Amino acid sequence: MGWHASTVKDTPFVEVCLNMALWCRDHAGHAVRPGLIHHSDAGSQYTSIKFTETLALEGLVASIGTIGDAYDNAAAETVMGLYKNEAVAKTSPFVTGPLKTLADVEKLTFDWLDWYNNRRLHSALGNMPPEEYERNYDAETNGPINIETANKTAI
Repeated sequence: MGWHASTVKDTPFVEVCLNMALWCRDHAGHAVRPGLIHHSDAGSQYTSIKFTETLALEGLVASIGTIGDAYDNAAAETVMGLYKNEAVAKTSPFVTGPLKTLADVEKLTFDWLDWYNNRRLHSALGNMPPEEYERNYDAETNGPINIETANKTAI
């Protein structure tokens, strides 16, 4: 999963996030197979010509496709909802004080994503963290990614 903290939401910002996601996959030994789905909402930064070209060059498919289809971004919205409830809520164990600076947000986000990907159990993944699930998947197959599996392993 790629992320970046910023005070703006533009195409260069989301390209930084995408590049981080691709780097993290490579660093973890996960291939970027053709057809891997990039989940996002339908913000203009994700639907820009520049960003959709970048996805195509990387062999990725955008999860957004049809106008008004609420299911297109369900995976992205689910993760963002979990982030809001588990990471930034006042009762969150990741909040150690007020979020006053971008560095505070970066630290909180890094800690939550590390927990989410490596320790949080996901019932849809057989009660495994995403990293473990994907390692198991990679060990079982080197073929094309199954669409249902790709929806569960969003970047």
